[in-house]
Amino acid sequence: MANNDKRWMKLALSLGARGLGQVAPNPAVGCVIVKNGRVLGRGWTQPGGRPHAETMALAQAGGAADGATAYVTLEPCSHHGKTPPCSEALIAAGIRRVVCPMLDPDPRVSGRGFAMLLNAGVQVDRQDMDELKHEAHEANKGFLLKVTRNRPMLTLKLATSLDGRIATETGESRWITGAEARRYVHHMRATHDAVLIGRGTAEADNPMLDIRGLGLSHRNPVRVVVDSQLSLSPESRLATSARDIPLWICHGGASPEKQTLWREIGAKLIEVKTAENGLDMADMMIKLAEEGLTRVLCEGGGQLAASLIKAQLVDRLEVFNAGLLLGAKGTPSIGPLKFDSLADFPRFRRLETRTLGDDTLSIWERGSH
Repeated sequence: MANNDKRWMKLALSLGARGLGQVAPNPAVGCVIVKNGRVLGRGWTQPGGRPHAETMALAQAGGAADGATAYVTLEPCSHHGKTPPCSEALIAAGIRRVVCPMLDPDPRVSGRGFAMLLNAGVQVDRQDMDELKHEAHEANKGFLLKVTRNRPMLTLKLATSLDGRIATETGESRWITGAEARRYVHHMRATHDAVLIGRGTAEADNPMLDIRGLGLSHRNPVRVVVDSQLSLSPESRLATSARDIPLWICHGGASPEKQTLWREIGAKLIEVKTAENGLDMADMMIKLAEEGLTRVLCEGGGQLAASLIKAQLVDRLEVFNAGLLLGAKGTPSIGPLKFDSLADFPRFRRLETRTLGDDTLSIWERGSH
C-alpha cells in the first residue's frame, strides 16, 4: 500500500467514526477526496444516515473533484433509496480512482457498487487495502452483523475490583472506578445506538443512562431494559424521562394492563420469546436489530452478562479494573456460566490496555474456542 493511500484511508476511517451511535441502521462511513496531495472534500455519514459520506465530501470538493481520488471506508452504494447511488455520484463528479478496503455485504450493494465504478472507467483499488481491512471491518461491525446475522454488535462493559467484584456484600457499587473511567463510559454511550441493562440494575441503581459531562447530550442512546414482567417502577428515573430520552423495554408477554401503563408513560415495548430462566437473549437481539439497532452497549449486572455470554452474543468486552479488593462475599461481575469443561468456556482476545487515572481498561474481542 502506498504511504499516501494509507494516510488518507486512516483519515477516512477517523471521519467515519464520528457517525458511530448516530447513523443506525446505516453504516458509519468516511470519505476523503484528494487530488495532487491536497484534500478537496471530507465527509462522514450524517445523523439518521443521510447524507452519505460520499455526498458530503463531493459537495465540499465541487468541480475540483474531477480527476481526483476518493478514499471511502465501505463500498459505495449502488441502489436507489432515499438518495441516488453514491457510485453514480462519484462517476458524475469525474472521480478517477476509488480506494476502498471492503465490500458492502448488503445484497442490494454487494459488488454492484464496485462494478458500476469499473464499468464507467473508474479505477478501483481494493487489494492494497488489506492492511486496513480489519480496522474498516471493526468500524462497522454492528452494521455487518445486522446484515449477515440479523443482530447488532454487543459490547459488554464491566467495572470491577481487582478480584472481579462489581458490588460489596450489601450491594454498594458506586463508585468502584474513578472519574476518568466513568467519563470514558459516557463516551462509550455516545458511540453506541443503545445502552442495555436488566431490571435488577435498574432497580438497584435507578440510573438515567444518559450522556453527561461531554457536551454530547444530543447523542443520548436509546435506553433498553430487560424486564420480562414489566415490573420496573413507573416512578424510576428511566420511566419519568421516557418522553425525553427513548426508553425501550424487552418483556415476555406481560399483562395488557401493564403494557398499557408503560405505553402511556412513553416507553416502547418489545415482546421477546421466553426461555428457561427469563427472556431468550438471541431472540431479543434479533428484535433489537429489527428495530434498527446496530451497536448495543450492555451495562447490566452479572446475571444479564452471563446470559448474553452463554448465548454467544458478546462481541467485545471492555473491562475496567479499580485498585481495590472486595473479597469473596462481594457480587461477582459475571453470574454462573455452567459449562462442563474448561474448553467450553468462552475465550476473548485482548486488543489493547489503557490507563485511566488509577484504573486500567482492557479491551477484548470474542475469540474462537
